[in-house]
Amino acid sequence: MPMNRIQISASLAPQQAEAIKQAIAEIHKNLPFLIDLTADERQGMLKLGDKNRSFVAKAAAVAEQNVDILPRNFKLEEMQTDIKLIEDLYPIIHAVTVLLGKLEDTYFAAGSEAYAASLMVYQYAKAANISTGVLESALDDLGRRFARHSRAAADTASPAPAA
Repeated sequence: MPMNRIQISASLAPQQAEAIKQAIAEIHKNLPFLIDLTADERQGMLKLGDKNRSFVAKAAAVAEQNVDILPRNFKLEEMQTDIKLIEDLYPIIHAVTVLLGKLEDTYFAAGSEAYAASLMVYQYAKAANISTGVLESALDDLGRRFARHSRAAADTASPAPAA
């Protein structure tokens, strides 16, 4: 089955890159409360998926209509603040997720094309079979990418432990 050839031919001017970085900095500035969780912190937290979002909304309605069933130390206002935040962040997260997907796909396609072109350059340089110092040195350097190191060679290259 033939592989689909997706081609990208684009460039990013330094001014554009700088404008994008400034826009991202502005987003950070407008979201000063963002946090950065560790993997362990995330693992220990409850997960809010689409099904749980509707559960949260229904539970909030129950809490608001029946405040007398809640213990005095339950902070309904804090729950409402959290719910408002997730409702406000949801469309932003969706927009950023779509953007990130396109950025990653473009990066992947450009990288694939650059790597394919690099392989062709390597093949042409090898086929030229010119023994000049510069080309030979460059070919050796490029060829290291494909050098296979056997486990026995790696073991003999490592120093023997002191007795």
